[in-house]
Amino acid sequence: MKITKLYARQVLDSRGNPTVEVEAWFNHIRATAIVPSGASTGKYEALELRDGKKDYGGKSVLKAVDHVNTTIAKRLVGMEFLDQKAIDEFLISLDGTKNKGKLGANAILGVSMAVARLAAKVRHEELYVYLGELAGTGKKNFRMPIPFANIINGGKHAGSSLKIQEFMIAPVGARTFAQAAQMCAETYHVLKGLVEEKYGKSATNVGDEGGFAPQLSTPEEALELITAAIKKAGYRGRIKIAIDAAASEFYANGLYTLDRPYTPQELVEYWVRLLKQYPIISLEDPFDQDDVDSFARLTAIAGKMKVIIIGDDLLVSNPERIQAAIDKRLCTGLLLKVNQIGTVTEAISAAKLAQLAGWIVMVSHRSGETEDTFIADLAVALGCGKIKIGAPCRTDRVCKYNRLLRIQDDKIPYK
Repeated sequence: MKITKLYARQVLDSRGNPTVEVEAWFNHIRATAIVPSGASTGKYEALELRDGKKDYGGKSVLKAVDHVNTTIAKRLVGMEFLDQKAIDEFLISLDGTKNKGKLGANAILGVSMAVARLAAKVRHEELYVYLGELAGTGKKNFRMPIPFANIINGGKHAGSSLKIQEFMIAPVGARTFAQAAQMCAETYHVLKGLVEEKYGKSATNVGDEGGFAPQLSTPEEALELITAAIKKAGYRGRIKIAIDAAASEFYANGLYTLDRPYTPQELVEYWVRLLKQYPIISLEDPFDQDDVDSFARLTAIAGKMKVIIIGDDLLVSNPERIQAAIDKRLCTGLLLKVNQIGTVTEAISAAKLAQLAGWIVMVSHRSGETEDTFIADLAVALGCGKIKIGAPCRTDRVCKYNRLLRIQDDKIPYK
């Protein structure tokens, strides 16, 4: 079975910015994939190729599209597509750079995802089943994930003075994914009422990932709002809180600037105070991506408190960086973003490496999302039990919830 046609076009993501959509064909069978885009990106991520010209303020991706339609298509059409690893290794070799900067990770990933979908279609399998076979997890290890819903946005995801990027809720007490989605949605709507009551109607505007973006100044204000919403919704003890600090975004000249400048050691102590005060179960990117000493100090403390320290910008879903972090005990969880590394098989390898070390793996969306639901299937296939998909608001986020609700009908166990 060989690819008979490969075609890419420029489409729009949830922020109205261009991104790459790829179609892979086997005779009359077509599979498509759309590549997401991040706002706060780690400097070690694979390169998202943009044109840098006048169109779309320099953000058009016509070069990446052209690479798919010419360089990649000329070599890939006629190639056997049921061997995902061979396809991905070929794409990596064709690019020939460490960060996929020649062809663009957005071009390469679009092809990799579309080919995976095509293989699943041809085999008459659900995508998560096919991805599970690639990962070697097996059906008995499939799990419906706990959704981590970003309900208050800050940092680069919003226009407020709140420096921390995401405050999430996690319905750890749900018995099914359907119940988890309900708990998230109900708490989200309760929070909307509390925000409007305290800050006015305009404060219920939402950020990139669907969370509210009121004019808050401190993390404590956001945490108090969320704990009040959880209690009022009737889910105290059943919903926990998670934070993505995206600390690289407020780090400069050796200091972290929140309500005031913090030294790395002061920020370690600040995080520990928050972990003791609020029902927080995971903390993502609490320090700059190069501040490894602070990661190690906080991870040692948080482990005793049963709080997961998750690496995102620190790890960028890259197996080399993950292994280094495992060796140095820098964190206890991986945020898996497929477009950070650029191919399906590399993302699966990253997840398996982290799981082998006993880490938590959380499959994640990006702030610039699309209607593509690939990550929902990936989370189930990996059996990782956690997915970060934003608030139950905006179709680019809700489509992931809905895809998981459909997969749940296949009798997959929850978490």
